[in-house]
Amino acid sequence: MGIFDLVVFGGTGDLARRKILPALFKRFCAGQMPKPSRLIGAARTDMDTEAYRAFVRIAIKEFVDIPDGDDAALEAFLAQLEYVVLDARGDTGWATLQGMMAPDRVRAFYFSVGPGLFEDLACKLHQWNLTEDDSRIVVEKPFGRDLETAQELNAILAAHFHESQIYRIDHYLGKETVQNLMAVRFGNMLFEPLWNSQYIDHIQITVAETVGVAGRDVYYERAGAMRDMVQNHLMQLLCLIAMEPPAKFEPDAVRDEKLKVIRALDPVEPHHIVRGQYTSADGVASYREDVGNDRSKTESFMALKCHLSNWRWAGTPFYLRTGKRMEVRNSKITVVFKDAPHSIFGPEAGRHNNELTIVLQPNEGITLDVTIKEPGQGGMRLMDVPLDMSFAEALGEGSHAPDAYERLIMDVIRGNQTLFMRNDEVEAAWAWTDPLIRGWESRGDVPKPYDSFTTGPDGAAQLLRRDGREWRGLLS
Repeated sequence: MGIFDLVVFGGTGDLARRKILPALFKRFCAGQMPKPSRLIGAARTDMDTEAYRAFVRIAIKEFVDIPDGDDAALEAFLAQLEYVVLDARGDTGWATLQGMMAPDRVRAFYFSVGPGLFEDLACKLHQWNLTEDDSRIVVEKPFGRDLETAQELNAILAAHFHESQIYRIDHYLGKETVQNLMAVRFGNMLFEPLWNSQYIDHIQITVAETVGVAGRDVYYERAGAMRDMVQNHLMQLLCLIAMEPPAKFEPDAVRDEKLKVIRALDPVEPHHIVRGQYTSADGVASYREDVGNDRSKTESFMALKCHLSNWRWAGTPFYLRTGKRMEVRNSKITVVFKDAPHSIFGPEAGRHNNELTIVLQPNEGITLDVTIKEPGQGGMRLMDVPLDMSFAEALGEGSHAPDAYERLIMDVIRGNQTLFMRNDEVEAAWAWTDPLIRGWESRGDVPKPYDSFTTGPDGAAQLLRRDGREWRGLLS
């Protein structure tokens, strides 16, 4: 890893405190932040470098498991931190930041701020000559709230940076198991010949959370589950599952194939859309209470049935589901293969099929259900058993699977854009999403209520039952 300076705008914010700073400390401990690399926090908060180091010390101890009395690594990490008081819309701090920049090293600028400040920061970086041809900027979602605003945002960034310098970060793509989707698909002869509509009955993608929207109520009431989760996180998972093999494992080759998936998505029929809103239960507030709007029509739950118009996936449905205040926190992809065309064992043996389940959280791993004979005397009765590989067991309990932000931030420093979204990819996703949103808004649809800590509204289950299918359980 080469020497770098990483400037975090919004360096005292919640994202920096919970994710960015802990991720960098872990990479420092792994030897990937060599001296004299620096992390420079920049924010409006009035403090000096020593006060910022104290702030970061508290954050690291809160979010990283450091053995008692083993603070030497933390103190060494803090020694490589600096801080500047900076106003994104004024001139305060920019001359100081300019003077801190060192030559002959990678410069990366992390926009850990709201999208409303992206243009100001981009202009200031250009005005103060802080970037070079190989400098990188990192922007967090949301990348707009519709196609028009996404195009505006892309134009703002393109006015000051080459596309090769822009890293649109989606932390889901940094998860170890998400990256393993490509390894499973393209590294195993076992799966790729079967990865099509001839052998796969359907695919389910679920991202379930137990938390509500309290604390994010202003943002979430404007976004909803569709903009917050489906348009980006679930869309990216769908792309990795459905895309064609790229010619090479290189950024543009991978992103070209993902873009083809998005452009192949059919419009979604209204009766293939289920929107829900959690109600109060077990002493927790309802969605409408959390956002302070007793007439809110914003969804906290989404389920969709999608189709791709291409040769590989024609006729194979993709069912997407995400929601707040669900039964458990669980994110997984289930690939359900078709039944054997003919059972030689007779109806009493039962009908069975193979399923490949990729668990993204909380316990990352991969399970393949296979059919065997049920133990016991007499008759041939079949049962399904899992070939189970949890990462903790396969790699050892003490092994450390890097957090998504650890991987992605280091990819920024390396200049590897494979796991980051390209401008045309973002715009294609919004071009598919916008008509769905306009449709339910024009119809005046109201999200269906569902009890907190359940599997969502009844309509989600009916979406699959109409096709003779069932959602796979969140607890399994």
